[in-house]
Amino acid sequence: MKEATKPLPYANETFRGFLDRLRTEKELIDIKQPVDSRHIATLVDQADKALLFHNVIGYKMPVVSGIIRSQKRAIMSMGCETYPEIEFRLERGIEKPIPPRYVESCAAKQVIMTGKDVDLFSLPIPMFSIYDGGPMITAGITIARDPEFGLNSGIYRFMVKEKNLTGIDIVTPNNMRLFAQRAFEAGKPLPISISIGNHPFENLGSGFRAPLGTDEMSIAGGIRGSAIELAQCETIDLPCIADSEIVLEGEILPTGWTQPEGRFGEFTRLMGGLHWNPVVRINAITMRKDAIYYALHMPWENTWLMAPTRYTQIRRALKTAGVQVKDINVTLGGCGMWHAVISIKKQAGEGKNALLAALSVMDLKHVVVVDDDIDVFNAMDVEWAIATRVQGDKDIMIIPGSRAKPLDPSLAVMPPGVVPTGAKVGIDATISEGIPRERFERIAYAYTDRAKINDYYAGKADTVQQAASGDSAVTELAAKIVAVIEKTPKYYSELAEQFADYDFQTVARTLGKLHEDGTLWQDPRGRMCLRNSAFAAKPPVKGP
Repeated sequence: MKEATKPLPYANETFRGFLDRLRTEKELIDIKQPVDSRHIATLVDQADKALLFHNVIGYKMPVVSGIIRSQKRAIMSMGCETYPEIEFRLERGIEKPIPPRYVESCAAKQVIMTGKDVDLFSLPIPMFSIYDGGPMITAGITIARDPEFGLNSGIYRFMVKEKNLTGIDIVTPNNMRLFAQRAFEAGKPLPISISIGNHPFENLGSGFRAPLGTDEMSIAGGIRGSAIELAQCETIDLPCIADSEIVLEGEILPTGWTQPEGRFGEFTRLMGGLHWNPVVRINAITMRKDAIYYALHMPWENTWLMAPTRYTQIRRALKTAGVQVKDINVTLGGCGMWHAVISIKKQAGEGKNALLAALSVMDLKHVVVVDDDIDVFNAMDVEWAIATRVQGDKDIMIIPGSRAKPLDPSLAVMPPGVVPTGAKVGIDATISEGIPRERFERIAYAYTDRAKINDYYAGKADTVQQAASGDSAVTELAAKIVAVIEKTPKYYSELAEQFADYDFQTVARTLGKLHEDGTLWQDPRGRMCLRNSAFAAKPPVKGP
């Protein structure tokens, strides 16, 4: 795993540079024939590559989608070699933020449209799900400023309503909603810039739920390894991301959460219900001359970079609790949001401590804590730990009345603006204190390190050099075995290995002879020892 102190790769890579890298690695396919924009979402869903549609019927602009819609492409986007490294790249961004750098001009201003020239319908904004309320901007990095808390960046969805009017989906409590609420209460619009077509570095930084007052663009700079370049907008006193393909300049109108909007396809892989949101008036569109529209495809293109933000916060919570973590898996079955499996190097009582710490993180709903011998990425291994190490009356923890996410379909429907509460559940699937560890020694077959099936498929033959044979060999070997086990008990397989110069039948006959003579016994762990030695196991009760 890469150390956080090493230079980060692709620190200067642009959005287009990433597309070129995907193309070079055969992870992006160029579709050059005419395509109806209504077909884009389903084609991306069916594809195992990112797709760049060069000829979208009725539009002058190409559309790209699916660029981080697989684990491989998510890993590539962050310049990593493995998926867990993304977490550490994010951690570096948080620990070593790099403030953005302002530039005077940028390619995103090669074309500027204001006033009556603003026409969102001229952009190839596709529909996605069957029940969507309209075409929807999904990859816009939104920047706003609050007089007290400063700049905030995040990614929100904007459903197009009119040529210069959209909604903004800020139903869930977050910093952008707070900014909009404060502006609404002051009776003022909230200016926002919406940058579309950015590198995943900026997407990851913007998607991190940072504390109020934190500049996410500085985190994005830390993730990237170089400062994010920002440019001043044309019609509002806000920056936008200079490398963007398209920038929308607008304002959240002080209408309150009064406009029906939706439905939306959600990260839950379900259709959400109707939302009540404010509206956004777009005052300007600026773009490159040859702009590419980026349509972020829900839910998977969101999930692959959302899960690492949970890894970072879980690890921080456990570090604060003094728990040593081995691995974390924020599972895709839990929508990259609600389920985590955590393996720890456990000290007494830390299974429960780990649960309490992890369940405090954001919207985590169910957490399983396991010992470090369990593979958190192997669902069967985790289920086996639950089956063999859990007693429900003492190892399952339920915390009612916790803050929940409104998108959880198992919750009762709440009035708009009301934050729901629900239950959090923790399962301590670690080995309980007072239980002997040897109860959990797994089956491991002898000679796994040397007997490989492919070698035998290729014709390998085993040979044994016999020291002797017959009764004399048994007598000779018996003396050797007694000399060994009177000092240290040995498993049967260890004796077979130690005396491998005898064929196995001779070894078995010798141990049988020692048993017949009353010499051979076993210790409490099942190892061979002498019957009358201090190692010998004692029966729990006397026989008749």
